[in-house]
Amino acid sequence: MESFRNRLDTKKVPKHVAIIMDGNGRWAEQHGSSRIMGHEHGVESVRSAVEGAGEIGIRHLTLYAFSTENWERPKAEVDALMSLFVQAIENETDKLMKNNVRLSAIGNIAAMPADVKANLDRCIDRLKENTGLNLILALSYSGQWDIINAVKQIAAEAANQQLDPEKINNEVFRKHLSTSGIPDPELLIRTSGEYRISNFLLWEIAYTELYFMPKLWPDFRKEDLFEAVVDYQNRERRFGKTREQITN
Repeated sequence: MESFRNRLDTKKVPKHVAIIMDGNGRWAEQHGSSRIMGHEHGVESVRSAVEGAGEIGIRHLTLYAFSTENWERPKAEVDALMSLFVQAIENETDKLMKNNVRLSAIGNIAAMPADVKANLDRCIDRLKENTGLNLILALSYSGQWDIINAVKQIAAEAANQQLDPEKINNEVFRKHLSTSGIPDPELLIRTSGEYRISNFLLWEIAYTELYFMPKLWPDFRKEDLFEAVVDYQNRERRFGKTREQITN
């Protein structure tokens, strides 16, 4: 079977792809393993997605790694996930450096355990001069948290007369989000067959193309990314305009 990689139009690759990595727990159940085993196998999927994104020229890849709601999971699973983050960051840094990948993080990073934050900061600092793919990890993140946080910042600036409320617009608001400086994703992929956004990038995905696939995250490979991009390239993006306006 011909690879979806060969069917890509390299001139129409989205600049920013976001992925909701869902299905680790169900994958583990299907394989008679603990949930953390599903998360561990999901690391290989992250590695493959990063490689694939770099190969086809995607500039930003945002991965929903841990939501604010995930803190409500059983403590043993959260603790295991935190340890996995530390281990994965340590193990992958050399490869990310070799592949010219930068690393960024969005979310309430201050809420992460000290060792996770320290490892993350070290990795970000080491990779900061790289010029290839920007890998963005959404950690302790939710779209609602990000919007409320932006509102608080804007309200404080207005109260201190640093910002005229009449000047507040989309661009001013965008600059106060944790994704400031990053283009909105053109394509959002969700694995596991669920059809919901799960509080992810709520402001940024206003006109993002959505792609849902039944495959569980630990089974995801870069060929699946290529398939999603091919599907994206076959869509007509109108941003509220008519087809005639876009054509003309």
